[in-house]
Amino acid sequence: MEAYAELRSQAWSVLEGMENDPIAGMATMSALIHHAFGHLWTGFYRVIEAEQTLRIGPYQGTLGCLDIAFGKGVCGTAAAEKRTVIVDAIETFPGHITCDPRSRSEIVVPVFGADGELIAVLDIDSDQISAFDEDDGAGLEDLMSWFRGAA
Repeated sequence: MEAYAELRSQAWSVLEGMENDPIAGMATMSALIHHAFGHLWTGFYRVIEAEQTLRIGPYQGTLGCLDIAFGKGVCGTAAAEKRTVIVDAIETFPGHITCDPRSRSEIVVPVFGADGELIAVLDIDSDQISAFDEDDGAGLEDLMSWFRGAA
């Protein structure tokens, strides 16, 4: 949790004055998180059709899937249910969408805008089994609270 607190302080400092630009926020957050923890893939899928479609946003890592339907895969499930989803072993998640075959575990955190609407999900993949836990969920949810002041 200490690492997340430090990252939060850094992110808020870097993003000061950018509250009206969620894309800049996503680009900055994905870079900060990716390089702080060294995950396989760190990025955002933005809501482009409410309750229907997510589209790739700013990210760090190899190519990602371009569009994901709500309810499909880990990202689509987190978006449809508006909750953080932690998957210890991706091959056990029904309907997992494989973008990078090296991915072994995943966490997806919903991102809410100022009006409380879902604007995106943060997706992080690891090449390690069980790389994420409830502390990661809480830390990432706290980081994503920045977007409540954005947009």
